[in-house]
Amino acid sequence: MAQVRTEKDLLGEKQIPADAYYGVQTLRALENFQVSGVKTNFYPDYVKAYAIVKLAAARANGEVGRMKKDRLAAIEKACQAVMDGKYHDQFLTDLYQGGAGTSANMNANEVLANIALEMMGKKKGEYQYIEPHDDLNMGQSTNDVYPTAIHIALILHNDKLLKEAQLLSQSFHKKGDQFNNLLKMGRTEGQDAVPMTLGQEFHAFGYQLDAAIDAMRKSEAYLYEVNMGATAIGTGLTATPGYAEKCSAQLAKITGKPIHTSKDLIAATSSMQAFVMYSSSIKNLAVTLSKISSDLIFLATGPRTGIFEINLPALQPGSSIMPGKVNPVMPELMNQICFKAIGNDVTVTFASQDGLLQLNAYEPVVAVAIMESQALFYKSMPLFRKNCIDGITANEKVLKHYIERSVGIVTALNPVLGYEKTTELAKEALETNKGILELIREKKLLTEDQIKKLLDPAEMTGQQKK
Repeated sequence: MAQVRTEKDLLGEKQIPADAYYGVQTLRALENFQVSGVKTNFYPDYVKAYAIVKLAAARANGEVGRMKKDRLAAIEKACQAVMDGKYHDQFLTDLYQGGAGTSANMNANEVLANIALEMMGKKKGEYQYIEPHDDLNMGQSTNDVYPTAIHIALILHNDKLLKEAQLLSQSFHKKGDQFNNLLKMGRTEGQDAVPMTLGQEFHAFGYQLDAAIDAMRKSEAYLYEVNMGATAIGTGLTATPGYAEKCSAQLAKITGKPIHTSKDLIAATSSMQAFVMYSSSIKNLAVTLSKISSDLIFLATGPRTGIFEINLPALQPGSSIMPGKVNPVMPELMNQICFKAIGNDVTVTFASQDGLLQLNAYEPVVAVAIMESQALFYKSMPLFRKNCIDGITANEKVLKHYIERSVGIVTALNPVLGYEKTTELAKEALETNKGILELIREKKLLTEDQIKKLLDPAEMTGQQKK
């Protein structure tokens, strides 16, 4: 028979596996919320965030003279162990849960208490020495711990996400440099517009992504404001005076981020504004990457009957029935990730607006939505970069063909031939299905040297040669 220990709570006794670091409230959550199969430990930084919050809280309670030194020392060791990646297999509550995160908080309290007990030379469950509520949750409530842990997890995730986004942007800019002198037709509303270089097009992709990165970096600032010390609704009941500020200071020290206490803890406990703002920046990233992905798919259409200005790397056969077909699978993948992230932002919006009065009970689904979006982009952006962007090549003959055939090039000839003459050329080109340059050569309106100069990428697009 398996070894067990007995623990009890408000509702009665439960038999806990003797080797488990979690306790009775975690076990109830495991019984009640078998929903997604995605556990707290699916996101290691989320587990780490709980350890960071509990470490900061314990040290703050020590500073205000409430936490005993021997208990503080053991809790510090336990939190550090979890921050170092140990015991993550004990953080088992489903990310979807009722109770506004109480199960996740108690899972952390119980696991850290039992780790600390062992480090003191005691047995799991000997809570007279370190207790999950009285010590690990000292001066706290799920209502301040849970949102703060999510804030910290999102900040930790954001650092990693920004690095991948920056690498992707650099890849676009590298292609921009590589394609700098390749002249092509720009398009507006799907129609021929005026000349540009393929390099300008790819640099523009990079700069769009740079702007999205900047928005994500700025929106992270909303996550720096936390409600630790608010306890149940923001009045600070059970917290020692001075604890809130000291806890924030400890969080700032541990994370290296400017974490600070909210000006109004009641507002901070009831509002989900920080999540809404940060989620919006993820949505902005999604919109940006989706637009770029669709543009790449369009530019690579063909090879015989599409635009076909660029080649995307061929990664796999594209059809079970059509021989030779190769699909733009990486931009398609990125689009799917973007669609999911945009949907997750809608989830954040509805969950954030529907919390009642002093607490929002729907924080768990907000955490699920945002962390999922972060994780999807973190995994997909390097794939997009390595398997797609880095391997893109230009079809120079196709680019040249469109330039010579397009009526749009007449705009660049206005200063030389005049508006009336270029209008006549445009009309004749459309009527005869001839290219503008073909007509210019037929009519000997310009010399070859003049044509060459006009079609110089630097002259045509207003950029300096590199």
